[in-house]
Amino acid sequence: MRRAWQVGLLAGALLAAGARADDPFASYREMFGDDNPAELAVAQGQQLWNTPRGPRQETLAACDLGLGAGVVRGAYAAMPRYFADAGIVMDVETRLLDCMARIQGISKDEVAAHAFSGRGERQTDLEVLAAFVASESRGMPIDVPQRVAAERESFARGRALFYRRSGPYDFACASCHGADHQRIRLQELPNLTGAEGSRSAFAHWPAYRISHGAVRTMQWRMSDCVRQQRLPELLFGSQASVDLIDYLGVMAQGGTMDAPSLRR
Repeated sequence: MRRAWQVGLLAGALLAAGARADDPFASYREMFGDDNPAELAVAQGQQLWNTPRGPRQETLAACDLGLGAGVVRGAYAAMPRYFADAGIVMDVETRLLDCMARIQGISKDEVAAHAFSGRGERQTDLEVLAAFVASESRGMPIDVPQRVAAERESFARGRALFYRRSGPYDFACASCHGADHQRIRLQELPNLTGAEGSRSAFAHWPAYRISHGAVRTMQWRMSDCVRQQRLPELLFGSQASVDLIDYLGVMAQGGTMDAPSLRR
């Protein structure tokens, strides 16, 4: 309650100071300039990537994010994608988890069970690693592949999920994100049925959430949207979660990555 009250006061102050009506946190981001708190998570993620860890005491230098072992530059902008060694389409977070298990011997179940940090908790390994990988795609064009059947099928499933109405309120993702100029409270809702809105959304996640004081990832974003639809929990790394991210990434094709960003 206290955090919500503080954020409410901040929003009111920004509006009084002349912040854009459709983005009352714009002035807040301008005050930070290049000093995004997410950079702390990026630095932690980079260190974690290069630190020998797990039962096998290996770094993630052998992790292939789709562009070759150890290649991080540009990888986030081209995921989700199909990985032949796993036989499935993976997003950044599920691929990182797979690499941690295969290369370092770290338990998938233990990491996935606490993939997201709680309010006031230390950022998780997956959160900081995702922030680091995303930062290495800044300024690069979004190019989520649709070259093989598995990638096209993932997009088709994600699109079907996006429009599927379900739950106690008969909501779909499209209920909030299917038209222009919709909003919830202070938050403008991007239209994810077209390129402009999808690019704006995909390009900026992971993001430092001002109201949370923490970096949140794309898997978290999907999970929180499902929660707000009052649907059962979206399992971390599930096919549904990856398919939804794949849909958004393909719709955002041609945009420019600018993550981690600052978000409300």
